[in-house]
Amino acid sequence: MTKETTHTFKLKEGQLYIQLNKLLQVLQIAQTGGHAKLIIQNKEVKVNGAIETQIRKKLKNSDVVLVFDQSIVIK
Repeated sequence: MTKETTHTFKLKEGQLYIQLNKLLQVLQIAQTGGHAKLIIQNKEVKVNGAIETQIRKKLKNSDVVLVFDQSIVIK
């Protein structure tokens, strides 16, 4: 079993949200938008404890994303 890594993703000033597929790309979890889409559609992503299948899910302050062995907190 691999150890879970926790990251914090800070939204830019004035930015209200980031889309889930963009987050996966920015953090280099997915190499491309298509790869991000596949990861999400394969139900490998949880947002706030629930499996998330919305590719462009808007992630806001305090949302927690779990993908593979990484936990990402949106700030």
